[in-house]
Amino acid sequence: MHRTHRSYEFRLTYRSIGAACFVSVLYFQAVGATFDVTAEELIARMIDQSRGLSSYSELNMTVNRPQWKRTSSFNVLTRGREDALIRFTAPAKDAGNATLKVGDTMWTYSPKIRRAVRLPKSMMSQEWAGSDFSYNDLARSDKLLAYYHHDIVDQTEEDGLTTYTIESIPKENAPVVWGKERIVFRSDNVLLEQTFFDQAMQPVKTMRAYEIQELGGRMLARRMRMSDLEKPDRWTEVEYESIEFDIEINDRNFTQFALRGE
Repeated sequence: MHRTHRSYEFRLTYRSIGAACFVSVLYFQAVGATFDVTAEELIARMIDQSRGLSSYSELNMTVNRPQWKRTSSFNVLTRGREDALIRFTAPAKDAGNATLKVGDTMWTYSPKIRRAVRLPKSMMSQEWAGSDFSYNDLARSDKLLAYYHHDIVDQTEEDGLTTYTIESIPKENAPVVWGKERIVFRSDNVLLEQTFFDQAMQPVKTMRAYEIQELGGRMLARRMRMSDLEKPDRWTEVEYESIEFDIEINDRNFTQFALRGE
């Protein structure tokens, strides 16, 4: 598996990126002047900021444990708010391992067993690949919109930006493991912090953003660290190597053939 997106049979459309960024700037300047925006609209904008209409990114992941530390590399291909394909590229023993989500359905694939396995929805919120991130965290999925009710509990102004704090409570029978999520992000749609609570409403883990800068023409955090709040020496950090937005994608890239690397 080559760590280039040429294998996905798509190309970057620079004209569409420029137009989308320009329209987004005007749009968010306009809505920034009003305070009647809903929590659901804010969450949707935050998700769209990191996914676009489509995206391709290459990342490194470091998993830290008391007795060891492991680094791996993978890429993520997304389409809309729901579909994503994640594939490991390093180390060699993990290369080719992949996870595909299309709509509400998810599969994993391992070259060692040479078959795709369909996973239940609840697995999307579980720890992924031995890390502190779940599949939903890494794929930047729309599960927050699909499975949660949202409420703005705080907002502050600083340096011309509004920082929102939103609490998200699962809908009845939602296939999630958390009792609540608390999300903090800016009015330019940059996610700053996300805390996950258990069913007793006790905080379990927190993701924090670092090195906020322009990536792929958008403001994003280059590094994100997910930490276990009960065990500070357990954490996982993900760092972008590159990201491109609003690319042309062949529908074949979200099939089980693509999952298997065929």
